[in-house]
Amino acid sequence: MKTWIKSGEPWIWATAGGIAIALVAVLGVLWLTAARGLLHFWPAMVAETTYVEKDGSRIRLIGEIKEQEEVAVRRLIESGFKIESTDKFTTRYLLKLGNRDVHGFDFKWYPAPLLSEFTYPQDLITVERREWGNFYGHLKAVKENGQVVAEGVAALPELERRIQRASELFQKIFHIEKDEIGDLNYEMERLRLKEKKLQLQGKLDEPARTGMEKEREALNGKFGALQARLEKLRGEIGRDSLSAEVMNGQIVDVPLEKVAEAYRPNAMGLVDKVGYYFRKLYAFGTENPREANTEGGIFPAIFGTIMMVVLMSILVMPLGVIAAVYMREYAKQGPLIRIIRIAVNNLAGVPSIVYGVFGLGFFVYFLGGSIDQLFFPEALPAPTFGSPGILWASLTLAILTLPVVIVSTEEGLARVPRSLREGSLALGATKAETLWRTVLPMTSPAIMTGLILAVARAAGETAPLMLVGVVKLAPSLPLDGHFPYFHLERQFMHLGFHIYDVGFQSPNVEAARPLVYATALLLVLVIVALNLAAISLRNRLRETYRGLEGM
Repeated sequence: MKTWIKSGEPWIWATAGGIAIALVAVLGVLWLTAARGLLHFWPAMVAETTYVEKDGSRIRLIGEIKEQEEVAVRRLIESGFKIESTDKFTTRYLLKLGNRDVHGFDFKWYPAPLLSEFTYPQDLITVERREWGNFYGHLKAVKENGQVVAEGVAALPELERRIQRASELFQKIFHIEKDEIGDLNYEMERLRLKEKKLQLQGKLDEPARTGMEKEREALNGKFGALQARLEKLRGEIGRDSLSAEVMNGQIVDVPLEKVAEAYRPNAMGLVDKVGYYFRKLYAFGTENPREANTEGGIFPAIFGTIMMVVLMSILVMPLGVIAAVYMREYAKQGPLIRIIRIAVNNLAGVPSIVYGVFGLGFFVYFLGGSIDQLFFPEALPAPTFGSPGILWASLTLAILTLPVVIVSTEEGLARVPRSLREGSLALGATKAETLWRTVLPMTSPAIMTGLILAVARAAGETAPLMLVGVVKLAPSLPLDGHFPYFHLERQFMHLGFHIYDVGFQSPNVEAARPLVYATALLLVLVIVALNLAAISLRNRLRETYRGLEGM
């Protein structure tokens, strides 16, 4: 036994066991996240049942069965439910009843002994609305300007046709409001800042004022024309509505301008459900969020996360490599350099929120405020760079991940054989040429390793970003068609903060829970994709310089 322990074999097995446990834990988390998140997009069956109220009356319920759990019967009795059962435990169901504007709530738990058998009528319709969440009911009629145009069997085909028409009108309205009017607002603001800048410089003479007034009148004319188009489109989109019977027997009209999609899940076949599933997955990744981020897609958060990580990588790489090259190749090795190395290693353990406070104080208030005073005085007191934005968020994360890049680069420089440096110098190359043409290329795999670790940490950080740039809902992307195209001063959305916001700040927790899992899975996939790209580049560089490492 002692011989076996001294051989080191137990530690090999212990290491393998630890790695196996870690892999199982990671796969378990990914499986849970994927199962909870991806199933959210599958079209759920809509059930119909009756429920015995505390006064003995029966009411009809219509909704999706979201969860079920075992609960003690005594606990339900103590809560006021009149249950006659000899069993100690029973089942209760969480029903998504929708129709929040009608009933006042979305989700509610119901004990199984007070429910009748669940049925799934094929005429039940699920309406995904742009406001107030889902709507469930029995479709009765389709109306145009309050007049019935189809009912009964003919109602559903007519409804699908008119929803398609309303969706096209909605997209036109959205394009005018966001793009065309947004362009005009940008031009109006540019004109205002130009006028104020000339005024501050004392150059606002009468010809300049007249020219700007003409330009402003032309913009106001375009704005009036767009408003007229909007009014016409809003009148057209508000024409149609659907009538449906909800679970309390009330007939409710739903304007189609608020409807994103309507379908009968109980009547859908497997092919229809698969098509719906992939369509919703695509919409989740390409559309904007709605309903306090609990509905719609998360494209702005995906875009903001990737752009921030790319900017962070561009900023941290030269800073980290230059610092490592100086400490390893140029600085005199002594107590001062050793203290600096210790400080760099300790910086890697500083809580990320501390970096956020530093970024807010130094980058946003001091550096950004100074930039506004020097280059954007016409915009003051409204800040341009003196407020949180994607540039300051990227710089903050660059400082946060800088120690990782420095340490990794230094380790790579230390592994380059001294004979290669001496051979390069003997052939007449300067020290700078030796570093640029020989040492750094061989160190590139280690540099890429540092970048991979930096990306993995930065992409998932949330706490510092809450102080230096990330917001719940950004009105515009940091990249658009207006000069200078990259608007580094703008705030942005981020997947990590989106998870926090939807999971902990949402007014409708049950509706938001599946989106938390789906967004978390997407964040993991984004990090994996970024890391795989960096790993592929690192492996290619390693293969290129493998022969030199043995010299």
